[in-house]
This record gives sequence, C-alpha cells and structure tokens, in this order.
Amino acid sequence: MAAPNTPWEALIGWLARMDPSRREILLASLFLLALFMLGTGGYVVIEGWTVADGIYMTFITLSTIGFQEVHTLSAPGRFFTLGLGATGIGLLSFVAVRSAQLFFASERLQERRMMKRIRDLSDHYIVCGHGRVGQRVAEDLRREGKEVVVIDIDPDVIGALGSVEYLYMVGDAEDEEVLQTAGLDRARGLILTLPQDSSNVFVALTAREMTPDLFILARTVDHDNRSKLLNAGADKVIAPSEVGADRMAQVVLRPHTDGFLEHVLHTSTLSRQIDEVQVHERAPLAGQTLAESNFRQQFEAIVIGMIDAETGSMTFNPLPSERIDAGDILIVLGETPVIDALREKVCTP
Repeated sequence: MAAPNTPWEALIGWLARMDPSRREILLASLFLLALFMLGTGGYVVIEGWTVADGIYMTFITLSTIGFQEVHTLSAPGRFFTLGLGATGIGLLSFVAVRSAQLFFASERLQERRMMKRIRDLSDHYIVCGHGRVGQRVAEDLRREGKEVVVIDIDPDVIGALGSVEYLYMVGDAEDEEVLQTAGLDRARGLILTLPQDSSNVFVALTAREMTPDLFILARTVDHDNRSKLLNAGADKVIAPSEVGADRMAQVVLRPHTDGFLEHVLHTSTLSRQIDEVQVHERAPLAGQTLAESNFRQQFEAIVIGMIDAETGSMTFNPLPSERIDAGDILIVLGETPVIDALREKVCTP
C-alpha cells in the first residue's frame, strides 16, 4: 500500500484505523470545540462583546449552568443562543454517553482478558485474601517467578492490584464456582489468608473436596483453631503472630545465630538461599552417594538435609556415605544460579 501523499490523507488513514467508538468520541469532541469557538465568535460579532465575555457566555450556555446573561441580548443574540444551546447540549450528551459506554466496555474487555489468562494457567498458586499477610505471600511468590491468582471479596482491594499486574478475581473464596474459575484443579497450591478462621476452615473443606491432592496452606489467627483447619483438609497451618513472637525470642536468646541466618538468607542483598531440589528418576545424581558426587566441590553448594522418598523421614547434615535415590529431596544451601543449574542439569533426566 502506497504511503499517503499529504498530511490530510495521513489523518484520514489514522482515523480509519481507530476504534469506531473512540473515533466517534474524538470527532464529537472536535466538533464541540469548533462549536465553542463559533459561539465565542458569534457573540463578538452579533453583540459586539469582548472575547472574554463571549467565552464566558458560550461556556454557561453549553454547560447549562444557568447563570444570568453577561449583557442584555438582542433578538438575533437570543436566537443564536437557542441554536448554540440546542446543538451543544445534544453534543455534550452524546460525548458523555459514548464515553461511559467506552469506559464500561474497556472494563469488560480487561476482565475477559484476565479470565483468559487465568484459564490458560497451570501449576500456579491461589491466594485467598489480600490483607497484610496475603499481600506479603503474593509478593514473595511473584518475586520467585511463580504465577499467582489473588481472590478477594473487596473490589477496592482488587482494584489496586492492576498496577502490579497481578492476576486477580473479585469474589467470595467460599464459593465453589469462584475457586473453579481461579483454576483450582490446575493449581499447585492454595494459600488461605482470609481474616476469619471460620472462612479459612470452610474454604479448606471446599477445596479439599474439589481437589483431593492439592497442597493447602492456611493461616490461623487463633492457635486453638489449628486442629480445625488440619481436620478440614489443610496440609500446613501457620499462625503469623506465633512465628513473629518466636523470631523475636530467638533474636534475644541467640543473637549471633539469628544474625548469621539473617545474613545467609537475606536474598535482597545476597543471592544465597536455602532451597529444596527433588532428584528425579534417571537423573545423573540418582544412585550416587554425596562423596561419589563430590557435591560440595562440584556444585559449590551444601546439602544440609535429605528427605527420603519412601519414608518421608528427614536426615539433617547427611554423611558423605549417604546415598541419593530417585525421588529424594535435597535441602541445599547455595547461590541461586547454582541451585537452578543443579535442579535443571543433574536432578532431572
């Protein structure tokens, strides 16, 4: 297609490619601007007013404010005002209605896009409740590159998530349809951080019935409700207040130990971290002992624990003679790139 020869042809082409609703609003707005200039000029010519008086009279006519006339109008001036008002008010109404329609259509389009992205997800995490705890959990998961879907019943809370590009849904997590829409059957885990323990219990029951093999992590406000959540189907229950209290006690009782762990695990300043790596069947590492793999020297990482695939028992600080079998999980301390390479190259077939 040949390039336009003139700016006018380029403008026509640009308008032709524009969304029809936006084009209508743009053209109506331009016509409204032209009408405003025509009204100002009309009062200057017909009534002999100043430009400032013409602008003011045009504004109060088109906006239907209803203030009194700047000066007494002549008969031609009154007929001119009638035409200006009828045309301008109709045009303003058209722009307002079309703008509102475009706004709601854009919201629906954004919602449809969000739902499509959620439908395409798998192996993601669903966070129910975006309060202080839920927000921190979602941020940490996102920082680790995990896909997260946030469910909250408060539209104001959900509305703020658009700026951080979260996948989110406005709805009640206790509703089976909401959980199903969030992709519960394809999720890797469900994290319950709702403000009421009773709500977390109900959602745990619902989710466990819908997806028996799903990992469910729940937060509890009252320690006495821990057993209720576990019986409802939660795999792990955490009381943030107790965790915070335990940490404060450790800082007081064992300050040097706490300082060392904080230095090692402070991933915002260091890339060193503790992570878990599962050894898959036919992986190069499977069947070797720690000594045979020369793990520490070869991978520049330390195995601080092993979880047996058959019994689920954990061995802390395993001996060099400890054999690594397929399915075992290694708890490793090392640099993030090293752990990633370990997971991808020697723990998978």
